[in-house]
Amino acid sequence: MTVPGIAYTELYVEDAHKYAAQLRDDWGFTLYEPAAAAPGTAQVVAHQGSVRVLLTSAVEAGHPVAGWVRRHGDGVAVIALRHADPAAAAAAAERAVAAGAVRLDGAGTVSGFGDLALRFTGPEDLLPPGELPGPGALLSLDHVAVVVPGGQLGDSVRWAVEGLGHREVFREYVEVGDQAMDSRVVQSPCGTVTFTLLEPDTSRASGQIDGFLTAHGGAGVQHLAYATGSITAAVRELAARGVAFLSTPGAYYDALESRLGPTAIPVAELRDTHVLVDRDHGGELFQIFARSTHPRRTLFLELVERRGAGSFGTANIKALYEAVERERATADS
Repeated sequence: MTVPGIAYTELYVEDAHKYAAQLRDDWGFTLYEPAAAAPGTAQVVAHQGSVRVLLTSAVEAGHPVAGWVRRHGDGVAVIALRHADPAAAAAAAERAVAAGAVRLDGAGTVSGFGDLALRFTGPEDLLPPGELPGPGALLSLDHVAVVVPGGQLGDSVRWAVEGLGHREVFREYVEVGDQAMDSRVVQSPCGTVTFTLLEPDTSRASGQIDGFLTAHGGAGVQHLAYATGSITAAVRELAARGVAFLSTPGAYYDALESRLGPTAIPVAELRDTHVLVDRDHGGELFQIFARSTHPRRTLFLELVERRGAGSFGTANIKALYEAVERERATADS
């Protein structure tokens, strides 16, 4: 069952209009309001490239959205998966339920990973009325990274395969000092929906993945990775707007040419912008991670530029882990 892509991500937030203004000012999104907000909520859509982010906040404290935010803080609550037509969306929802998901409403929304829900939609994807805004730095949603509690990764992968029709395309065990985590990637057959699933190795020392689960209150989205056409230009543009990115030690770039040889983006330019690079049989992957602005530090954004690569930065997963550890250490000192 082919899924054309992710229609939108829905974030439950304390103040939809305030969060939307931050996406507009810092990340260059265009904003518009849906024709009718869901009952009991205020909603704003942020749009850039093919990216749609639906921001939802509760009008009253007793609304379920408000309860979700109290448990997790602002965060990704729903991933909407777009199908060719309503019948295909309904069939996909039935498959997920048959594999163990719980139906959450009558609109094709089911339980996914922890409190992260999945919504199966038809071809509509929150397009704004009239002419589409011009392109920004962000083109599309490359992948969604989800953290699950220790011991649940295998079951989560199996459910994605059986319930969503995905296939496992990558796995990696990452060790940093006395900490470690498992990473497995599942993807739709057409390659347009990708979940990176992470769990802590609970036999090792507690680290950032354990910290996410504690601060977030269970499984959830750790980061959203957005594709861009020129990552170094995007970093400079977004940094000028006020986005802060994680830094990478100079030693990473000192060893880069001996590890990979010449890269499509010169090492000096990568060093200047703190962009990471990895290579697989298809080409090169460039990536960088924004510093989290979340009060609980449980959600951040990533930029990705693919020049033929289909992988997820095997050599850079450890670099990300180390960079986030440095940020945690700095914030705690």
